[in-house]
Amino acid sequence: MRAGMALWLLLGGVCGALSADEAAGRSEPMPRELEGVGVEEKLGQRVPPGLRFRDHEGNGVTLGEYFGRGRPVLLTLNYSNCPMLCHLQLNGLVEALKQIPLNPGREFEILTVSVDPLETPQRAKQTHEKYLELYERPAAGAGWHFLTGNEPEIRALAESVGFGYRYDPGTKEYLHVAAAMILSPDGMTTRYLYGIQYDPRTLRFSLIEAGRGRIGTSMDRLLLYCFHFDSSRGRYAPAAFRLMQIGGVLTVGLVGVVLLAFWRREGRGRDGTGAQA
Repeated sequence: MRAGMALWLLLGGVCGALSADEAAGRSEPMPRELEGVGVEEKLGQRVPPGLRFRDHEGNGVTLGEYFGRGRPVLLTLNYSNCPMLCHLQLNGLVEALKQIPLNPGREFEILTVSVDPLETPQRAKQTHEKYLELYERPAAGAGWHFLTGNEPEIRALAESVGFGYRYDPGTKEYLHVAAAMILSPDGMTTRYLYGIQYDPRTLRFSLIEAGRGRIGTSMDRLLLYCFHFDSSRGRYAPAAFRLMQIGGVLTVGLVGVVLLAFWRREGRGRDGTGAQA
């Protein structure tokens, strides 16, 4: 039974977290084990800042504390005793984070909130240390926060971002999918990333976009202008029209430089001829 449930969890993550609307449109019924599990995207909605949690050091915190720092936030909902999917998701997230130059605690924050109300801060701290070691950026510890809390607060946060999960008393496990939410510095959900592997470019652009120009280099922002988010593929793809615009501007600029050089050379030639006469 445990192996079968783990398979459902893995399938739920790999299939990209079907939303409730998508599930309703399917001809075949959802498996009973996955009823109420999925993601209903709530882009543009803010998370409740007054929700109270405990961080991995055991300190009482409010959710709003992480959104008053002028940095975007990467949010995941997991739990430390998850038998499979959470570990696969967080491992995949770390691999993508390693490949981007942005750093937690400096350009953005990471919140990993446990869906298990019985998880203790001590257990969360162990998980925090495990993934920091895997990340290999010790300074990131100040920007990656593992939170635990009570059921009402956890449920309220999950509902605010459309993250559906439920507890299975038979296996004593939480059924959920693998999804990461990107939120703006004021707590508004701007992007959903699904699965257990994350494209580094998509992760980077999502954070820069959510940061509203406050993070990333000028080149990052130029590249973001050249790409748009393809929701059907779940990643950023080149924006043909924007590339044409930039290509046109560069072409006009190049022609202008060539003409200016030509005119200057012609002017010097005429001056020289007049002097000899």
